[in-house]
Amino acid sequence: MGILALVYVLAIAIFCSSNVNSQGVTLVPAIITFGDSVVDVGNNDYIPTIFKSNYPPYGRDFKNKEATGRFCNGKLATDITAETLGFTSFAPAYLSPQASGKNLLLGANFASAACNSTVTTVTIFQGVPREASKGARRIGVTSLPPLGCLPAARTIFGFHESGCVSRINTDAQQFNKKINSAATQLGKQLPGLKVVVFDVFKPLYDLVADPKKNGFTEATKGCCGTGKVETTSLLCNPKSYGTCSNATQYVFWDSVHPSQAANQILADSLIIQGIALIS
Repeated sequence: MGILALVYVLAIAIFCSSNVNSQGVTLVPAIITFGDSVVDVGNNDYIPTIFKSNYPPYGRDFKNKEATGRFCNGKLATDITAETLGFTSFAPAYLSPQASGKNLLLGANFASAACNSTVTTVTIFQGVPREASKGARRIGVTSLPPLGCLPAARTIFGFHESGCVSRINTDAQQFNKKINSAATQLGKQLPGLKVVVFDVFKPLYDLVADPKKNGFTEATKGCCGTGKVETTSLLCNPKSYGTCSNATQYVFWDSVHPSQAANQILADSLIIQGIALIS
């Protein structure tokens, strides 16, 4: 699971308590996001690392077909969630030139791909009291997804149950139990703070287990890559000869990251689960 931990981390979104920002009335005024490549909107463009996605075919279905640094063909689940909450533009990557002035009234994105090789349940939550002391009142944390269902996991470890590596999924579920326990404890320790754990394990697992039910045709490999060997997102690049023509049919865009179409379904689930958080 250590290899996959470099790719997936919980996403933590902090929502402020007012509901008026520079864009007018939104359900929350600003979103501050921490996490890894699943929510990175381009911070890795500005640091020395091999883990970047600021080149085609990444972003081919994004606005102006721009490869912004998102590890996706289009929008991330957090982008779609922000739109549903009333935002007409997205909070900038904190390291980008756009992270200044009025743009920061939307919030900021601190996510960075491959940042979490030493992340534990404790380190994820130890900063929450500090943020609460600065005014954070609504915090949403995603669970780990079914890591054993990622195309990279299938290639590296083999698979069986429902086309996934069951032992890795079990590890993710055990981790998620600890996250839920930690969130409950924080809610008791910090009166006035709302902490909601968003389950992304089940909705993504359901897409992999029965892709046709949701309009997908492929859930075992990514749209972008070699089309055969799925080991790392680095295989998705301008020279990838196996890249599909229609990403809407694929649950995964590359070997580890969901497609925009899958992100839409994940975002729909996040909104439903987060009603208590934003109400």
